[in-house]
Amino acid sequence: MAAPNSMRTFGIVAGLMAASIWGGMYVVSKVVLDVFPPFILLTLRLILGALALGIVVLIRGWRPITGKHGLQLLGIGVVGFGISVGLQFVGTDLSSAANAALITSASPAFILLFGALLLGEPVTFRRLAALALASLGVLAVLNPATVDLSQPTSRGNLALVAAAITWGLYSVLVKQASREAPTTEVSLLGFVGGLFVSVPLGIMEGGQGTPGPLSLPILLGVVYLGLVSTALAMYLWNRSLAILEAGLVSLLFFAQPVVGVGLGAIFLGEELGLAFWAGSALIGTGLLLAAFPGRRRAFTPQETDGVRSKRGGLAK
Repeated sequence: MAAPNSMRTFGIVAGLMAASIWGGMYVVSKVVLDVFPPFILLTLRLILGALALGIVVLIRGWRPITGKHGLQLLGIGVVGFGISVGLQFVGTDLSSAANAALITSASPAFILLFGALLLGEPVTFRRLAALALASLGVLAVLNPATVDLSQPTSRGNLALVAAAITWGLYSVLVKQASREAPTTEVSLLGFVGGLFVSVPLGIMEGGQGTPGPLSLPILLGVVYLGLVSTALAMYLWNRSLAILEAGLVSLLFFAQPVVGVGLGAIFLGEELGLAFWAGSALIGTGLLLAAFPGRRRAFTPQETDGVRSKRGGLAK
């Protein structure tokens, strides 16, 4: 059953807000990763996110989840937060912020694919056209010709491809889980599941040396990644998935690279050229195409009688 218009609008806004928050994540991650190794940073991020949502649950009260469903949510967290986000940090550390933004923008294609395979969602021409427009917009904004795909970054790029694939899988799995559990508890258990991966790997990283010197900007970056990019953005993303079909939510992800480039212009002094605005227009058109289905033409009484006589009922 389709969500009411008001809930559908909220789902679109929530997904766009999450993707926009993540747009600023790559620059912050690249800076903070100079001090903290990937899985130590991921552990800090997940702990802060879990604490934030845990406080919400304590104040509001825990809404019951069956033991089997809880284990399922922990497993989904292993995929999404332990493996996918871990690979994203590894890839960003080894590669570049530009490569990370470009390669992980492939996630919507995998969300669309897994949504069709696991949820049976239709892959309509409208949805494919929207995906194509948004993809062209990302390519226009990021300009692959300027991205360094040389050999020293190959391992990082492969990690980012794997991150995009596993994030697509996570997004579809969490949509399934959100049908039977509230979003806050789904997100919280997901963070805990991610810690099963990040903690042991973080301990291994810690044995290789101590983090670099801490400063206020680094600490603020960790707080941003933990509270805003994890607790708030993941809640909004999971809420969007609970309301909307996975194929539509996948397209909202394209706001991430546009915001990332925009923040780069604001804070790093990068110029916004024609490619940025053209890409933004393509992405916006793709989102509108997917978000607002076309109107069905009303049949005249004569056409209705003709359809009934030919098909024994009204056409869809």
